[in-house]
Amino acid sequence: MEPAAAMFSCWGAALGVAISLPVLLFLAAPYIRRYVAGGQCKSTAKLEGKVAIITGANTGIGKETARDLARRGARVIVACRDIAKAEAAASEIRAETGNQQVIVKKLDLADTKSIREFAEKFLAGCLLFLAEEKELHILINNAGVMLCPYSKTADGFEMHLGVNHLGHFLLTFLLLERLKQSAPARIVNVSSLAHYGGRIRFHDLHSEKSYNRGLAYCHSKLANVLFTRELARRLQGTKVTANALHPGSVRSELMRHSFVMMWLWKIFSFFLKTPWEGAQTSVYCAVAEELDSVTGQYFSDCQPASVSPRGRDDETAKKLWNVSCELLGIQWD
Repeated sequence: MEPAAAMFSCWGAALGVAISLPVLLFLAAPYIRRYVAGGQCKSTAKLEGKVAIITGANTGIGKETARDLARRGARVIVACRDIAKAEAAASEIRAETGNQQVIVKKLDLADTKSIREFAEKFLAGCLLFLAEEKELHILINNAGVMLCPYSKTADGFEMHLGVNHLGHFLLTFLLLERLKQSAPARIVNVSSLAHYGGRIRFHDLHSEKSYNRGLAYCHSKLANVLFTRELARRLQGTKVTANALHPGSVRSELMRHSFVMMWLWKIFSFFLKTPWEGAQTSVYCAVAEELDSVTGQYFSDCQPASVSPRGRDDETAKKLWNVSCELLGIQWD
């Protein structure tokens, strides 16, 4: 073949690839989105007469979880630090679902005083529209922080550990008797696949010796898994279940502390779950009939998922439990 002909042949092939690749991506897009979306909760369970508390339900997957439970008829307590944002979310959910029992209550998981005040008011039946409330059927520990610059909570805990683990640990402790009295009841802890990268560094729990904000998040998500494991063991026979989950990679505000990650999240948003898609496993764990007696498990895309070896370490789970109680000044037998 003459050099000129060979060159044109190569150009033609390259042009063909350049044209066909976008076409293939366009044709494959629906299948890629379907895969990214993951599993969907198929349960049609109704929740009339049921009471649910969801932390961090003013945005993202927490808000979508609240919307779903409200649509099913539950009394939903939106427990958030930012009251204005929570009121806006609750108003939107009430208008869309017609369920007027979507209640906002202040809860700052970075402050144990706020956690105790929230629990005391709930247990005393002082929540708006819920006077003399006597039951709690679903507790979804959803709120979280991610990639924070080094900082501490009001009580001196490293922020990721303090909010993602210790805050929810204390909240669950304070509400557990009400959950037992209302049984069957469920506790749902939103963890992450990131727990695979976590370790419980008992020698430096608050990252005072060394700090990496990405690893700090991973450590806190591992703590969620270990907490769920030990809690489920201790709740055997009470008809209160505890399960953890990975919501998937979701377009949410969790990345707000990292400009680079926010930028990447926008570029690759097509390959991320929407908040509604990310909420499906939380909803599944909260309502699916087939999970009535399932406890101590970890889910992703509305099905059981594997847990890291560190997440299956019972001795570490027990030690973390005891250390958490010491840090919070509580006795949880």
